[in-house]
Amino acid sequence: MLILGLSSLFKNDTAAALVRDGGIEAALENYKLQPNVPRGIPEAAIQYCLTKGGVTWSDINVVAIAGNPFRGWGRRAFSRRCLSPVAPVATSYQQGKELSRFAREFTDIRILRQRLQDTHKVVNLDHHAASAFFLSPFDKALILTLDGEGDGNAGLLAVGEGNRIRVQDAMSYSNSIGWVYSQVTNLLGFTPSKEEHKTQWLGLEGEPVHKDVFLRILRRPGEVFPKLDLRYFRRDLTGGFVPSRFLLDELGLPGEKSELTAEQKRNLASSVQAAITELISDLLASFQKKTSLHQICLGGGVFHNTLLVASLERRFGVGNIFVPPAPGNAGCALGAAAWIWHQQMGKPRNPEVHSVYWGPFFARTEIKDVLDNVKARYTLHYTAEKTLDSAIQLLRAGKIVGWFQGATEFGPRALGNRSILASPWAQYVSENLNDYVKHRESFRPFAVSVREEDCARYFEGSPLCRFMNSLAVMRAAADVLPSALQLPGGLVRLHIVEKETNRLLWELLGRFGEHEPAPILVNTSFNLPGEPPVVRPRDAVRTFFCSGTDAVFVDNFLLTKWSSTHILNGRSAQKSEIRGSE
Repeated sequence: MLILGLSSLFKNDTAAALVRDGGIEAALENYKLQPNVPRGIPEAAIQYCLTKGGVTWSDINVVAIAGNPFRGWGRRAFSRRCLSPVAPVATSYQQGKELSRFAREFTDIRILRQRLQDTHKVVNLDHHAASAFFLSPFDKALILTLDGEGDGNAGLLAVGEGNRIRVQDAMSYSNSIGWVYSQVTNLLGFTPSKEEHKTQWLGLEGEPVHKDVFLRILRRPGEVFPKLDLRYFRRDLTGGFVPSRFLLDELGLPGEKSELTAEQKRNLASSVQAAITELISDLLASFQKKTSLHQICLGGGVFHNTLLVASLERRFGVGNIFVPPAPGNAGCALGAAAWIWHQQMGKPRNPEVHSVYWGPFFARTEIKDVLDNVKARYTLHYTAEKTLDSAIQLLRAGKIVGWFQGATEFGPRALGNRSILASPWAQYVSENLNDYVKHRESFRPFAVSVREEDCARYFEGSPLCRFMNSLAVMRAAADVLPSALQLPGGLVRLHIVEKETNRLLWELLGRFGEHEPAPILVNTSFNLPGEPPVVRPRDAVRTFFCSGTDAVFVDNFLLTKWSSTHILNGRSAQKSEIRGSE
């Protein structure tokens, strides 16, 4: 049984996943191959899945799409009409946009049906809870999904048991928590629906002085369900909603976002973060009381917010919360396929997902062809031992190293196959990564990787840290990380590496720890600013030469920006054991 799962075709981060007899065979976000094609049919991702599975369109039994354009259009159109009955021009403009969107989605579905030559093979699912529950280790759990809009719904409450999901309640687009968070993101000068993570981290430097204002915006007194107070927003000329003068007065802010001070921005970010954390916590507690269930599955773009997830774990217990590797729209491709296999076909659940390396993999001969084609100078190590030894030399010398190994990760995090690595104890490591490689704001923290068996010695971690969907706490007795890599309260962005899923990185960490204070490395995504993580060897070479990265390992091939007979430490050149080709 071959199921091709697709995320919603008209939302960002479209993705495709190929599931064979219930097992995930391939999965990839389309933007990683086509950065400039954020919506529509994920052509590149689909082609990758078909190629990886060795199948054609005629072999596919079902195409499951995590979206229902007709129902979504109806819900959004109704919500927008109800939101502004006194603004007929703006409302008409928005209704026209919705009709245009519906037409494009319907056309895409018709194209898929033509490729399959069978209209019954394309199934539209009005559901987003599947990836949250069916990928989890729980046999029975509460399910909460929160998104910007979904198919006209901004949230869903459900109960999952075995291979069934029962919907309990839904939250309309007009009461979207994610939408409010995006409005604050825009007010701070960041890009809404794209840079919410910046709002999250900026809030750590502020105080939640406006939390009560946001709670008034998001819910009514005595209720736990979100209920947006529209007094705080107004229609702009295009019919979209923006903060009103009433909201700005309540917050004590100037009329133009360019006039906000740095302190006002920090406090605003902290306040909206604190408000949504309290609101979602109370909502889950109320839902728990009604169902007597303690395990919780979370999905939707709102739960990309690792500070929020970590707070929920503190309240409801580590191990009682599950967030899938890709909680946003991309992960719905997996959820759609899982819904068909489990819910519709009644098939039993699969073991918990531990590995997400479902993307493209490149043979050594393919990599060599690329390097020779671009006339790159490289050193080839014929064994993994030599590769690890060279990497450790570079990392101990304070170098920033690209690490391109194995198959591409699925999801938004760098989990060790498409990463940039550095020693936490290298001088000015955070500043160098920010200024010369990532070119990003200083308030955004870097993650660190640690082996699973070493984690408890240094951190109070969570199983969700395998996919970097939560945070850990630094143990006071083992405070080995520099303060620049720690967040307030000793919080740390942590990536737990398992031997079974990433043997090479696991071994690198262990060997590095034999020479340094701990088996820990800084880990950030291997990409240029504004670009997706690299997928192909050519991407890795381009990114290496266009960034401040000192060296890169593409499989067993080492590229450096100096003579391969030297490795530079902080002060002078030292002889290296690398001598041309091994």
